[in-house]
Amino acid sequence: MTKKIGYLGPMGSFTEIAAQSIFPSGERHSFSTIPACMAAASEGEIDVAVVPMENAIEGSVNMTLDYLIHKHELPIIGEVTVPIEQHLLVHPERADAWNEITDIYSHPQAIAQCHEFIQTNFSEAVIHYTNSTSSAAKEIADNIDYNGAAIANSLAADAYKLTTVKENIHDYDNNHTRFALLSNTEKPLVFEESEKSKTTMVITLPSDFSGALHQVLSAFAWRKLNLTKIESRPMKTGIGNYFFVIDVEKEMDDVLLPGVIAEVEALGCGVRILGSYPCLFSTEMEEMKKKPVPK
Repeated sequence: MTKKIGYLGPMGSFTEIAAQSIFPSGERHSFSTIPACMAAASEGEIDVAVVPMENAIEGSVNMTLDYLIHKHELPIIGEVTVPIEQHLLVHPERADAWNEITDIYSHPQAIAQCHEFIQTNFSEAVIHYTNSTSSAAKEIADNIDYNGAAIANSLAADAYKLTTVKENIHDYDNNHTRFALLSNTEKPLVFEESEKSKTTMVITLPSDFSGALHQVLSAFAWRKLNLTKIESRPMKTGIGNYFFVIDVEKEMDDVLLPGVIAEVEALGCGVRILGSYPCLFSTEMEEMKKKPVPK
């Protein structure tokens, strides 16, 4: 049976590229926001939700993390990392005067990734934040009267018939985004090309235990478990109350990670596993550039 795959849309978004790379034959459904995509997976409308988790330049996508932790019980069943190339796109009728644009549209992360370019070339431009880079492209395509440009990828340019006037305008070359694959019905995926596996957990520290974080980290260290990420996020119960999101470079096993969990819980900490899953680096962006855009 064909799987229903949800992604942050509309067509031409980086999230669709991530979805396409993992589920090339899946029935893809676009959602206008990350919460809407996750809610559809939680309610069984789709089989898997594909949502952005972290960008190499701008860090974590806090909305994804917060909804994973506070709103939904959606295990992470896989991760795919996609290279990010941001371009400046304009309506074809404004291509000759693109340097006179007064407005720039894009997702907040994309705007931040291109901060230096914007400040150097369009310091007076009004910034308009959109739900995704592809929705910014669609906005420009649908409104010829806008004296604006979108920051998005080449697939969005093709999909909405926009003109690329500046390529690769992001501030740093090594720009990648991690996308999480979420599902409460599917098992963790198996990637033949997977280079590593990861387990993501949320740890809540006891409020009256001095040095608790040090002891938590020691539980990983003496077992020689590599942490690829540790990040604090507010518990939303008051100022100063935080939990920690930790990525461990290891799949769930029968000895080491259960030992960590038991030791951490013995300290009075709360532990929740968000998922244990394979990780894939996708080259789909280059492959999809060669393919015709679906009509």
